[in-house]
Amino acid sequence: MQFDVLVIGSGPGGYVAAIRASQLGKKVGIVEKAELGGICLNWGCIPTKALLKSAEVYNTLKHAKDYGFSVENVGIDFPKVIKRSRGVAERLSKGVAFLMKKNKIEVLRGTAKLVKGNSVEITAADGSKSTVTSPNILIATGARARQIPGLEADGKRVLTYREALVIKEQPKSMVIVGAGAIGVEFAYFFRSLGTEVTLVEMLPRLVPVEDEDISAELQKSFKKQGIKVHTNTKVENLKKGKNNVTLTLSKNGKTEEVKADYALMAIGVQGNIEGLGLEEAGVEIEKGWIKVNKYYQTNVPGVYAIGDIIGPPWLAHVASKEGIIAVEHMAGEEVVPMDYNNIPGCTYCHPQIASVGYTEKKAIEAGYKIKVGKFPLRASGKALAMGESEGFIKIIYDEKYGELLGCHIIGAEATELIAEVTLARAVESTYLEVLHTVHPHPTLSEIVLEATHAALGEPIHI
Repeated sequence: MQFDVLVIGSGPGGYVAAIRASQLGKKVGIVEKAELGGICLNWGCIPTKALLKSAEVYNTLKHAKDYGFSVENVGIDFPKVIKRSRGVAERLSKGVAFLMKKNKIEVLRGTAKLVKGNSVEITAADGSKSTVTSPNILIATGARARQIPGLEADGKRVLTYREALVIKEQPKSMVIVGAGAIGVEFAYFFRSLGTEVTLVEMLPRLVPVEDEDISAELQKSFKKQGIKVHTNTKVENLKKGKNNVTLTLSKNGKTEEVKADYALMAIGVQGNIEGLGLEEAGVEIEKGWIKVNKYYQTNVPGVYAIGDIIGPPWLAHVASKEGIIAVEHMAGEEVVPMDYNNIPGCTYCHPQIASVGYTEKKAIEAGYKIKVGKFPLRASGKALAMGESEGFIKIIYDEKYGELLGCHIIGAEATELIAEVTLARAVESTYLEVLHTVHPHPTLSEIVLEATHAALGEPIHI
């Protein structure tokens, strides 16, 4: 078989790229060895958000009296919580299958390996092999949970996010190692349902990529929720028992042991580069990631790569955009390279976190003189009406030209609110455009306007 474009991997980078290539009039094939939709749809972004919604509903029911309702004997059917999450993922995977059919994209089941002459060998589940050719090959095989020697997951008592998504029983206790987005989301989920959670982070603060003020606010909130937080802490040893695990933690020369039903490893990801024939094909790899240029071309003509396999940021929306840029470049379209400093990051714990652009520290390091505005959600009428007044927004402007440099939100619907600021940065807005944009009242979106007033020293509602 011959295709104009052959995509390897059907995650949010691969399947979006395949659809765009089809729209451009290309004959497209996509190779997938597991579920359509990849890790994000089946074992990451989507099912975790379904779990977090269940936790949110449970928390609302527990505080029903705050809203004027009497709800008693609220129980948890943990297997049903897990079942609902899996059902959401399965439904969306079927949706991707429909999109492939709609766009006349041929799905090739099996594992792919590059061979000479822009050919790919596909090995089906039964061991049979076939060869397809294409002048344009797009590698989008993603990444998997990183394994650390001595802390390897066994899928029984030491879990990765994948096993945590289908765990059959609610743990009475859990230690989560790593306080990035995955770690803090699972910490919130399990703690909300009553699990005793210990969160361990080797770096000085939670969500280390976020602004320092956001990290401090999340840590304060997590402690209030009853999550035991250990920062600047290293896991020295892990012992697996029949029904529990014991971790030896060290901080400032002192050690302590923590025992729990399960340990969840949330310490990053590594690229799925093995078995693809990259070395044989001569594709350059750098520090475990495929090396590409701004159009996602590798050093081998006709071979492109996108998504998690090319390194951070490991985000589904980044992979999708990279896929579109790559196939448009293949088709000879005029494309604009990605601005990686305007990528929104979202974390769906409670309170939610969202950010885009420079942190305060990074802006200063870049040489900017800045104006910073903060606005607490407790001063927002909509947030108070919702009963969600925890958190704040922090917005950063360049003092000289008024450029919107960055925004950081922790609180209700932060992951929805950040899109406004991302768009504002994309069109190079200054504080003037934000001030001249009338925000509807009462809405959470008003906090963007309020923080901008505060940055200019003219706060209205604080």
